[in-house]
This record gives sequence, structure tokens and C-alpha cells, in this order.
Amino acid sequence: MTTTRKVTDGVAARNQILDAAEELFYFEGSRTSGVDAIVKKAGVNKMSLYRQFESKDDLLRQYLDRRDETFWRYINGSLDQHPGQPRKQLEQLFDDLSRRTQVENYRGCPFVNIAVEYPDREHFARQRVAQNKAGLLARLTELAAAAGAQNAAALGAALALLIEGTYAGSQTYAPGNPLLPILPQVARTVMDAAINKAA
Repeated sequence: MTTTRKVTDGVAARNQILDAAEELFYFEGSRTSGVDAIVKKAGVNKMSLYRQFESKDDLLRQYLDRRDETFWRYINGSLDQHPGQPRKQLEQLFDDLSRRTQVENYRGCPFVNIAVEYPDREHFARQRVAQNKAGLLARLTELAAAAGAQNAAALGAALALLIEGTYAGSQTYAPGNPLLPILPQVARTVMDAAINKAA
């Protein structure tokens, strides 16, 4: 009796490895998730991993790129619900964030998690985190200005800080805590204080 060996092509192997790394890095941490664990979860061998990625650092870079794409998909998904209405776009952003952070297996912001793992701000992973956060701050400030904020930079910074606090609170407070459900109300209060009502 002969057995047929399953052959995984390059594209499929790459996706399987990235899927495995994404789950392990997010839930277990990138430093503690070794190559052996990644290939085992992906169902491939080490040779397949190193054919697709130069190193584990290369895999981490791809993970961060993929997470960045997912992040902006979430953001744009919220904003696209109210085209041309920046105040409603901001409100929707916080409504959606509140719901997402209350999901049972939510493990926080992947970029915050990576920042905790890599204390050196010069490390490429930390620089990638900083780029993502700078992009979010710029988008929030842009929306604040479009919504009529008297000081768009200050409102953008306040909303960014509220988001970061939400990420932390989602992990440090016990499930069912009152912080996450009240997020949209807090965001609206901050916006009410900063946005010119006549705008």
C-alpha cells in the first residue's frame, strides 16, 4: 500500500505559516512562540518556513504588516458607514471599538502587545508600532478638524489616548467591567466639549 504525501505549494505554505504566526504571536507573544511551534501549528516543516521567510524577524515583519492592514480595515469599516459626516464617523469608530474589545477572546491591541515585548525603541518592531500609532493619531486629528473641533490636534490626541486606555482596560479589568460599555458615551462627551456646535 502506498501513501500519498501531501504537498503544500509556496503560496499556501506562506499563508498557513502567517496564519499560525498571527494566532501564536497575538495570543502567546512573538518572543515565546518559537519556530517549532509555528511550523507545527501551520502543518509544514522548517524548510517550508525558511523558504518563505528569511528569518523569524522577517516573519514578525510580515505579521506586523498584516496586522496593520487588519487594523485599517477595522477603522475604514467604521468610517465608511457615514461618508462625509466626520462627527458620526468618530462616534461609529468608538461604538465599534467598544463592541470589539468586549469579545470573549479579545487579547488587546497587537501593537501594544508587541511594544511590551520589545523595550528597545530602535527595534524594527517598535518602529512599526510607532508608525501605526502615528497614522491613527493623524487620522483622528484630520477627522476632528473636519468635524469642527476648535483645537483639532488636542481632540485628536484626547481620542487617541482614550483608545489606548481602552486597549489596556480590556486586558486589565475583569470581564463584564463597566469601562468598555461606557466608552462611546465618554468619547461623545469629549467630542461635545471640543467641537463647535455651530459647525
